[in-house]
Amino acid sequence: MNQKQMMQKYAYTLARVGLNVQKGQSVLVEAAVEGSYFIPYFMEECYKLGAGNVIVHYLDLAALKVSSQYRSDADIRKVEPWEELQNQQYLDGDACFVRLEGVNPDLMKDVSEERANAIFAHVDAVRNIMRKASREKHCQWLIAMIPTKEWADAILPDVQEENRMEELWKLLLKLCYIDEENDVVKTWEEKKKRTGERGDKMDSYHFTKLHYTASNGTDLTVQLTPDSHFGFSKRKLPENYIPYNPNIPTEEICTTPEKFGTEGVVYASRPLVLGGKVLENFGFRFEKGKVVEVIANEGKAVLEELIRMDENACYLGECALVEYHSPISMSNIVYYTTLIDENASCHLALGRGLARQQPSDPKYTFNDSKIHIDFMIGTKDMHIVGTTNEGKEVIVFDNGDFAF
Repeated sequence: MNQKQMMQKYAYTLARVGLNVQKGQSVLVEAAVEGSYFIPYFMEECYKLGAGNVIVHYLDLAALKVSSQYRSDADIRKVEPWEELQNQQYLDGDACFVRLEGVNPDLMKDVSEERANAIFAHVDAVRNIMRKASREKHCQWLIAMIPTKEWADAILPDVQEENRMEELWKLLLKLCYIDEENDVVKTWEEKKKRTGERGDKMDSYHFTKLHYTASNGTDLTVQLTPDSHFGFSKRKLPENYIPYNPNIPTEEICTTPEKFGTEGVVYASRPLVLGGKVLENFGFRFEKGKVVEVIANEGKAVLEELIRMDENACYLGECALVEYHSPISMSNIVYYTTLIDENASCHLALGRGLARQQPSDPKYTFNDSKIHIDFMIGTKDMHIVGTTNEGKEVIVFDNGDFAF
């Protein structure tokens, strides 16, 4: 496939497999301005599926960076009334939405941590308008990537400059299980079935907690609830549910843990890009579910601000299992985007839980928050032991991969 053909097939995959756009449905798009060249391809595939309207808003982080140098912290964080209202009529009409991200790892290098935090807070607050709709109205949503020159230059420095974009497109399609010959709908249906079976296997043990250890110092116990399902078969879906895939690519099985049940220390194994800042070599210490210490030499202020975003930002909302020897991990590339890097590694998320409802047993609690920030913790030697509701210990991960 040439680059145009790759973009067309990728656009179809996002519209059909990711969002599963319905006839007459509006599609709201947040797109990195650096990736604007791809948007017409994506719009066309949505319209071919019968979309009623495709509304595009571009995220220009470079412009936000400039304005942040001249505006107060409070002004930067503020969400204007027009930002709250611009999509509401479509959301009220059951629109679906997609976030198409670009990557520029160096953009915020010269911005202070305080300004980076303010920019992140503003962008995330606007996105929460969409997230609220997805939770309340059960609409489809998707996060995916658009290759950009800045991203290609950052992660493919050994490729000749003029070839980097094409090589990045090839790499992205490979990670998304897209090739010239395959039927991507069938491929992803089969993949989702395998993922569901592995999740159902986890659920069959009725684990009450998972204990993570690794040679980097991670020693963490995460409590689960009877409603913390990794598989699909036990999840309650609304009557009007439309099947979709919210992350492309993805390799994880995941669930929402008990809010107050995390104990110990965990260290990140891959960089986290937050507010445009690349954060590395950090960790968190938990007591009774809450982060009580941020462990970091650089970027500590950004992380401490993160866990103060609201009263629940310091609790976990997700634990996800990904094999170390997953295809994304085996590409031996750090992608500097959580969407892809989290699918190379077991990860946790601070903030909002994945579950739409609270647990059926009132003695348990799922977290809720304005934020949901994943960070990667998987290592080559990660060991995870699950404890069943009968007190039996079962090895879940050994040497970074599933033990069953």
